[in-house]
Parts: sequence; C-alpha cells; structure tokens
Amino acid sequence: MSPQSLSIKNLSEDDRPREKLLTKGVAALSNAELLAIILGSGSRDENAVELARRILLQAGNDLAKLGKLTVAELKKYKGVGKVKAVGVVAAMELGRRRTGEKDTTVEKKHILVSKDIFFVFHPLLCDLPHEEFWLLFLNTANRIIDKQRLSVGGLTETSVDVRVIMKMAVDRLASGIVLCHNHPSGNMTPGIHDIQLTRKIKECAQLLDIKLVDHLIIGDNDFYSFADEGRI
Repeated sequence: MSPQSLSIKNLSEDDRPREKLLTKGVAALSNAELLAIILGSGSRDENAVELARRILLQAGNDLAKLGKLTVAELKKYKGVGKVKAVGVVAAMELGRRRTGEKDTTVEKKHILVSKDIFFVFHPLLCDLPHEEFWLLFLNTANRIIDKQRLSVGGLTETSVDVRVIMKMAVDRLASGIVLCHNHPSGNMTPGIHDIQLTRKIKECAQLLDIKLVDHLIIGDNDFYSFADEGRI
C-alpha cells in the first residue's frame, strides 16, 4: 500500500477526525481520533489515527498514563518528532489545567474532610511524571484563601523550605495550612522524609498559632491522609 493511500484524506469522511469533529461534534470522536488531530499526521507506515491508537495501546488506553509521557518518551514512537511530541504534552497539560480550574472558586471552597482536599489537587497532580508540592491556606472557617505550588522536583522528591511555607502563611493571614504532594509511582505510603517534614511543619506552624490541617499524598486515583491516619 502506498503512503498516499494511508493518508487521512483517503479515508471515508466518517473516519476523518477533523471532518468528523466538524460534522458530528467533538464528543463523537474517540480518544484515538482526538489524539490523531493533535498529532496531525502519521508516518509512511500508518496514518495519524493508527499512530494514535498504537500510542494509546502502549499506554494501556489510560489517559493518565499518556499524560505522564515526556517529550523524549513520545519521540520514541516512529512518526512522532519533536513538534508532535511537544504538541501532545502541551495538550495534556491544558487538559490538566482546565480540570484544575473547575475549582477556581477555590477561595470559597470549604475544607471539611480529606476528600475535599483530594478533589482540589487530584486534577493537578494525578498524572504528573514528577513530584510537586502544593499548599492550601485556610481562614478560621476552613475556607480556602489561596493555593500555591511550592516546588517541583524529580521522580522521587521535591525540595521544601519550611521558612518559606511559614512566610507564605503569615503573608496571607492564614489560620490553617494544608500540605499536598504526589507520588508519581502511585505508591502513596509516606516515606521517612514525608513524616519528618510533616512533623517539622506542624511544630513550626504551632509557634505561629497556625494549624496544620492535613498532609495528603496523591496517587493515580487515591490518596493518603496524615490526618485520617492520626499522624497529625
């Protein structure tokens, strides 16, 4: 089969992702078809839809795993160069941010239980290939004043300066703080560093009459709560 015959232009109209989106709406497209639009083209051996299906298949048809792929990892697929890989990574990040911004009324959100914290951070952290450390600042009614990313790290840990956390809390006149970070491995068991850091931040916060409400570790679809486990 010639490369020309593999072109999306030679597929039936229903199989052309762009045309299908225009005629039937974006909801009618499969994940592979949406990814094919982002890729734009395939290779000499397969069209964009087939390439997208192959990438998704090797990611277990799991968008969370797809979202963890780096530019370098995506470039390993035949037919995916730097431009295509960057496009996919950017699209996944936009999706992540859009989900996170569903809580842009975060200043009004009331933190009552650990799952409330999970719902704030899971969209931001669930499929990252690296660790990030975030903070929530609460008022006396446990409503969110602000949320801030403190640091970005590698595959296993981030760097956290307790003095910076305390200054940020004081600057916002916070009565409480929540810590949250992710474990890209999916293993939510706290390490020794996590336990020691939590204890240190709690002790420093108490000196300033600020309550450490919880520390969550986010996995792919679940979380570990220090408060729920009686470790705060």
